[in-house]
Amino acid sequence: MSEQAADPARKRAIVRKGPLVAIPLLLAIAGAAFVLGRGVLPSSAEDAAAPAAASAFNAEQKSSIEKIVRDYMLSHPELLLEMQSAFEAKMQKEQDQKTKAMVAEYAKDIFRHPNAAVAGNPNGDITVVEFFDYNCGYCKRGFPAIAKLIESDKNVRVVFKELPIISEASEPVARIALAANLQGKYWEMHKALITHKGTTTEAIAMKAAETLGLDIAKLKADMNSEPVKGELTRVKELAQKMGINGTPHFIVGDRTVGGAPESLTETLAGHIAELRKTGCTYC
Repeated sequence: MSEQAADPARKRAIVRKGPLVAIPLLLAIAGAAFVLGRGVLPSSAEDAAAPAAASAFNAEQKSSIEKIVRDYMLSHPELLLEMQSAFEAKMQKEQDQKTKAMVAEYAKDIFRHPNAAVAGNPNGDITVVEFFDYNCGYCKRGFPAIAKLIESDKNVRVVFKELPIISEASEPVARIALAANLQGKYWEMHKALITHKGTTTEAIAMKAAETLGLDIAKLKADMNSEPVKGELTRVKELAQKMGINGTPHFIVGDRTVGGAPESLTETLAGHIAELRKTGCTYC
């Protein structure tokens, strides 16, 4: 559910891509080698691969191709890593282009919606956006990076997008946090809820509201109001449009960071520094 760049399971998934991507090309190489072995010189790589795709091989031919592929893979194992790197670079480039297009199209909703919860400097020159869930373990783990950013950089504006997708307990908690925003206490409430160990429930959120001295009667009315429910609906729809299906998910200008890697503080600070040099159209 949560996006996590440092998740070992995700790393294993990426590694498995290597052979899967490599096999088609190796088959093409094998097809070319088989054709050359028959004394036919292909005029192009496409022509070399064409016989393998255009005609069925008999058992002896298939055995020869399989041996070529096997021998080539054993002799050049580094090719798989090279192909994996090239594939990942291509996919990252495509994702970056998609992200830039999405940010350009939905910039107002991402960075400047009037109902969004904001912390840090409301007039900051760079905006960091976080899609999160109070019951997301990775969101809790990434919070110190956000807190440090707000404390150390007095010209950063942070926008919080409540995306309660982890459990049923998350939505009422998100509504209480947004209701606290209407009383000017969002950041204080956010800190209390995101640092809670274990499942954060409505009862825990209400207790935090009492501790912070909020008007509980108003809070209960506001958490069920149209502005609060409308904000949750807008964020959910925005996440769907942008293909965001996990938390935490950060947006800085037209760059994104999925999950809470150990380098989150440095990564966000690096993006901010670069945007200050180049300028940010959307922030």
